[in-house]
Formats: sequence, structure tokens, C-alpha cells
Amino acid sequence: MLKKNQIVVLLIAVGTLLFSCKGSYQRLLKSSNYELKYQRAIEYYEKKDYVRALPLMEELVTVMRGTARAERIHYYFAQTNYALEDYLLASYHFKDFARTYPQSQWVEEATYLSAYCFYLTSPPYSLDQSNTISAIQEMQIFINLYPQSKHLPDCNSIIDKLRLKLENKAFDISKLYYNTANYQAAIVAFTNFLKDFPDSKYREEAGFLQIKSAHLLAINSVESKMPERLKNTQDLCQKYIDTFPKGKFHDAAVNILETSNKISIKSKKQSSIN
Repeated sequence: MLKKNQIVVLLIAVGTLLFSCKGSYQRLLKSSNYELKYQRAIEYYEKKDYVRALPLMEELVTVMRGTARAERIHYYFAQTNYALEDYLLASYHFKDFARTYPQSQWVEEATYLSAYCFYLTSPPYSLDQSNTISAIQEMQIFINLYPQSKHLPDCNSIIDKLRLKLENKAFDISKLYYNTANYQAAIVAFTNFLKDFPDSKYREEAGFLQIKSAHLLAINSVESKMPERLKNTQDLCQKYIDTFPKGKFHDAAVNILETSNKISIKSKKQSSIN
């Protein structure tokens, strides 16, 4: 076993070595020896010491632009940002790399990773979905550019996942309009939802809530707008009944249709009397 004084000496030695290494790295950062910086940056990258590689590469990307080493350092710089989970910045640099070096051996991978980074920044569907939309667009661009890529199955799977987020988001927004009695907005939202997601698992429910929104809007309308809105309700009811003849909301839709017809007939009689 080591004696107490031996342990102290060992700790001092380790601390001195660590301090020396840290000091050496700081001197490297301040150095104008770009050849050495390049060598160390590649070494750090290959050892997966991305925290140390990043500042060196960030400088070298600019310094070595136009040289034979520019392509490698640019790609490694994007990969370093990716490894450090700075996905938005990584996506930018991957895209910039692909644009700058269209003939590179890494251009396909860079284009894919640029899109994939957007996918990784896509938030839960309850939040803003701007990055989700961008991810779908970027994935589609990649598929169009590289239809034979090994990444194609993953791209299609990712697009399906991202579209499901948009579907859930759109349905929740439509329901929110309905639940807060904003029926006119609800009708528009459900119409767009059914158009954008025709195969949705929420299709039948969306169709029925669209009917209820139209019906409630109609019966709470001023007299001049009621006939047109009742007609819209009747059309939506009939469309639902034809589309889902055995749907779980079938009876309710029939009931709304009959009620709308009765109100419409009564309204027309009242108008003729007046």
C-alpha cells in the first residue's frame, strides 16, 4: 500500500500534469501555427474529444478555406457540432458543406445529416412545429436527390413520424376551436384537417365534430345567415352518413340532419309569412 506521503506526491504529480496539459491546450488555441492546430484538431476529433476539437476547427474552417484541407475540416466541424448535440448549428454546417463541396465523398451523408438534425430538434406536437415542417421538407429534398440512398427507409419512416406530429397538432387545434365555441374557425380547421390527413385515425371524429360545429353555428346565427348555414350542416351530415354508413356517430349525425331539416322548413315558413 502507498504511504500517505507517497499519495501526496502522486496527487501533486497528477495535478501538475493536468495543469500542464490544460496550459498546453490554451497555448495551442492562441497559437498562429495552423499546421499544428490542424493536426491536433484531427487528433481530438478521432479520439472523440469533441469539446477540444470544436474551437480549433471553428477557426480552421475560415483559415483553411480554399486549401486542400478545407473540405475535411469543414465536414469534421459539422460532425463535431452534431456529436456535441448542437443540432441546429450542425444542420447549418452540413448544408453549407454540401453546397460548397457538391462533388465530395461526404456530400450525401452531409445532406442526410442536415435533414436528420432538423428531425432531432422537432419538439412534442403540443409545441410549435416549425422545425417539424422544416425536417419534412429537408427529408423530401434528400429523397429527391438520392432516391437510391441507403438512408431512404429511414427517411420515409421519419417523415411518417413527423407527419403524425402535425396530424395530432392539427386535430388538437381543431378540437380547441370547437371546445371554446369558436365554431366558424372549427369548421375551417376540421375541413383543412380532413383535406391534409385523409387517412387519419381521427377522420371519423373530425367529420362528426365538423357537423356539430356547423350545426351549432347555424342555430346560433342571425336569421339572415341561418338558411345558408343550415344547408351547410345538412350537406356535411349527408357526406358523413354516406362515408361512414356504420360509423359510431351515425345516429347522432342522422339526428342533427333531421333537426336541421325541421329548423330549415320552419324558417322558410316563417319567412314566407313575413
